[in-house]
Amino acid sequence: MSRIHLSKLRHSYRSHPSSDADFALKRLDLEWREGGAYALLGPSGCGKTTLLNIISGLLRPSEGRVLFGDKDVTDSPPDERNIAQVFQFPVVYDTMSVYDNLAFPLRNRGMGGAQVDKRVREIAAMLDLDKILKSRAAGLTADGKQKISLGRGLVRSDVNVIMFDEPLTVIDPHLKWVLRSKLKELHDRVGSTMIYVTHDQTEALTFADEVVVMHDGQVVQTGTPVELFERPRHTFVGHFIGSPGMNLLPCTLNDGVARIGAVRVPYEGALRADAKPESAARIEIGIRPEFISFVGAAAGALPVHIVKSVDAGRFRIVEVAHEAMAFKLLVPEGVDIPADGAHVSFDASHSHLYLDGWIATEARS
Repeated sequence: MSRIHLSKLRHSYRSHPSSDADFALKRLDLEWREGGAYALLGPSGCGKTTLLNIISGLLRPSEGRVLFGDKDVTDSPPDERNIAQVFQFPVVYDTMSVYDNLAFPLRNRGMGGAQVDKRVREIAAMLDLDKILKSRAAGLTADGKQKISLGRGLVRSDVNVIMFDEPLTVIDPHLKWVLRSKLKELHDRVGSTMIYVTHDQTEALTFADEVVVMHDGQVVQTGTPVELFERPRHTFVGHFIGSPGMNLLPCTLNDGVARIGAVRVPYEGALRADAKPESAARIEIGIRPEFISFVGAAAGALPVHIVKSVDAGRFRIVEVAHEAMAFKLLVPEGVDIPADGAHVSFDASHSHLYLDGWIATEARS
């Protein structure tokens, strides 16, 4: 296992990039501690796989360095980086048994038979493969084959990092939750550094202690699941994480006071000294549906009309509108929804001010 440090990294697939737009991976600096569980989260095309390929050695970055511990591996090929990788589609030897598939990486490195047997059976038990070790891989379902792929990634205890590239794509939906939980359990037991690449927020937030959110080739925020939910640094993070995502409401800002129409909207924290609202093209209040409530008509309440309501079990997702601006709130089961003359208020401690997409306040300590 190793600490992984990505220093001043950029990558372009063009021979002679001339502008920031030519880079598939924008400038980034990341450091992951030894033994941590991490996720790279973002939509297709955001740069996740490019970054993964740079870490694995399949791609050399246009700029910057990759370090495993104190060793610079930027120019090292994949076989010298001592990594394990689990891909989106199962990579197994169909003619081999489940046992031999799991044993192959160990035998290939000259490990003794007794050690191989002990490690294979240990990993097989973790993945519930112990009862089919003698079966040929060719006869297994896609779920079973992907379990073998996971096992081949986990069976070596000497790797610097184990990387998972969308590993649950081919898994039947009802088994995804089981395997997500199993991977988290395996990390806790194995203790290896693991990086999980996905576009699925549930997978990322379930697995990782720390999530790196990527958008348009850049890292927009790194943090714990709680930090990403409660204080998104960028509006993309607020929109991408959460269901429904964060509401983003255009507002005005004068002398630090935000207003929607004539209604003042308090927000969390104080405006940063380097924030420049006068030059911002877009000023918004971001607030999640969980932190908006129906209230009676009063000073500071925002008048709205009900657009629609959707029953989601323990709560209802209610869409409302103030003039032409629509947004959503979550109403707990059993709480009445007003029919006419509705008003809402925002929880100031969970309302965030954004200038051109980036949070503009310092958090209160």
